[in-house]
Amino acid sequence: MSDQPVVKELEQVIVRFSGDSGDGMQLAGNIFSTISATVGNDISTFPDYPADIRAPQGSLTGVSGFQIHVGADKVYTPGDLCDVLVAMNAAALKTQYKFAKPTACIIIDTDCFRKTDLDKAEFKTDNPIEEMGIKQDVIAAPISQMVKDCLADSGMDNKAMLKCRNMFALGLVCWLFNRDLSIAENYLRTKFAKKPAVAEANIRVIHAGYDYGHNTHASVANTYSIESKVKVPGRYMDISGNKATAYGLIAAAEKAGLKLFLGSYPITPATDILHELSKHKSLGVITVQCEDEISGCASAIGASFAGALAVTSTSGPGICLKSEAMNLAVIQELPLVVIDVQRGGPSTGLPTKSEQTDLLQALFGRNGESPMPVIAAASPTDCFDAAYQASKIALEHMTPVVLLTDAFVANGSGAWKLPKLADYPAIKLPYAPEEMKDNYTPYKRNPETGVRFWAIPGREGFMHILGGLEKDGNTGAISTDPDNHDAMCRARAEKIAKIPVPDVPVYGCKDDAELLIVGFGGTFGHLYSAMEELNAAGHKVALAHFKYINPLPANTAEVLKKYPKVVVAEQNLGQFAGYLRMRIDGFVPYQFNQVKGQPFIVQELVDAFTQILNA
Repeated sequence: MSDQPVVKELEQVIVRFSGDSGDGMQLAGNIFSTISATVGNDISTFPDYPADIRAPQGSLTGVSGFQIHVGADKVYTPGDLCDVLVAMNAAALKTQYKFAKPTACIIIDTDCFRKTDLDKAEFKTDNPIEEMGIKQDVIAAPISQMVKDCLADSGMDNKAMLKCRNMFALGLVCWLFNRDLSIAENYLRTKFAKKPAVAEANIRVIHAGYDYGHNTHASVANTYSIESKVKVPGRYMDISGNKATAYGLIAAAEKAGLKLFLGSYPITPATDILHELSKHKSLGVITVQCEDEISGCASAIGASFAGALAVTSTSGPGICLKSEAMNLAVIQELPLVVIDVQRGGPSTGLPTKSEQTDLLQALFGRNGESPMPVIAAASPTDCFDAAYQASKIALEHMTPVVLLTDAFVANGSGAWKLPKLADYPAIKLPYAPEEMKDNYTPYKRNPETGVRFWAIPGREGFMHILGGLEKDGNTGAISTDPDNHDAMCRARAEKIAKIPVPDVPVYGCKDDAELLIVGFGGTFGHLYSAMEELNAAGHKVALAHFKYINPLPANTAEVLKKYPKVVVAEQNLGQFAGYLRMRIDGFVPYQFNQVKGQPFIVQELVDAFTQILNA
């Protein structure tokens, strides 16, 4: 009988890399997800890292994790529990073991389980496996020493060599799932293009990890493969939500024939949008890293006045600071895309964690009657479409638009099929017609849409002034007339209410569901997965998931009142449920609310919804 491991085909697998903040777990996870997406698998990822710039090495609070769900078919979440747990030190094993399935394979670096490491991780004995009651297969390897042996002739110092430990673990995982290392090699050579020696050292180590698994069989009986089953032909890439957002903005500017301007101030977890857009000057993108949140928004308003597709990006604390400038864009009726990558709050809160707690702030967090369209992206890959649609609405309806994502969606990634720009709807700019020359005032409106006509400064015969004081709707002059102010407030509100948005889609047993699950934004994958599990168990359940929050889709009331039981599930204490109750007469839903800074756990959703079904 051959002693070679048997290659078994899997439908899906969940891998979690964990270690110190400096151990490169995010990089290892990103490379594994890129390899998987490139070969045609569907993926969903969840980077889970601490807020500390650098916690003490080996401490429990400094553990960084990265979870990847890889599927032969469509996957919707990073998964609740992992099939493979990589723990690069004792603290990682202590804090991350709770995410491992009872059948999981656990990989540890025994060189980081010495007495000092165990003490930092608050173990009481010198046998953490036994102390934690771990029954799963454990691949215990002296990874640090093997990395140093592998790079002994590289001329690198000890610290530099140990930075490659993550690649050994990645190589071992790639062996376990029969992954092609050439994709990882290309990734590393691109990432370290300016440091080719570093790239080659990492490549050597990733091969060493792969060979270790191959030569020792790493104490396991089988290796695995995940073959893609359903995939639309095309070019795919692993893309994060923040990068997809940046690409969606670029696409919208290209479609509209405008320059793209981003005025921003760095803030976790939104900064990567600024970083990505700053790389694309060749596409006419202008980025300004401003001195604070207020100037980031104000500079974007100036760019909008000058005729650009203007964007400002931030997270919840920045929205607070931008609110006065956002209101300036409301009263001036200038197009502006405001991206809010939601994180845990209030105040500084949980900077690296994810919530949906800015919804009411996005809807109402300004003085005066200041209606603003609000869109919420449903997944990392959906961020491209959401950013495009937010830009289209802002430009065509002359209004600021809030695009809500969150840390889970922004930092997570998925397999994304590169789209064709020709397939996306045109963006029609409401420029003032030439017949208005020498008779233009800034608040003359299209009678059908209520949208004011846009005149770019410098256009002969279209001189005008905008500002934060109320203006006369006919002359454009400053006005304190009560009736004019009432008319202008109503005109701005009616313009937003008239914006056409798609109907809210209903998934699952949409004709005869006993329970309708309602959600918005980045919880889509978890709620959809919970619905599928409940339907598989014999329950009739449907899901209505909202991407357009203001204005609400025209079929909202019809959908919400169709089913005998409705539960609104959200990562806050009931903001969307309260908003829907305010907008839909007689709507009183069940609620499922969590504010943990973590994505939903599908099994918890299934348990909670089952209780509602049985109530």
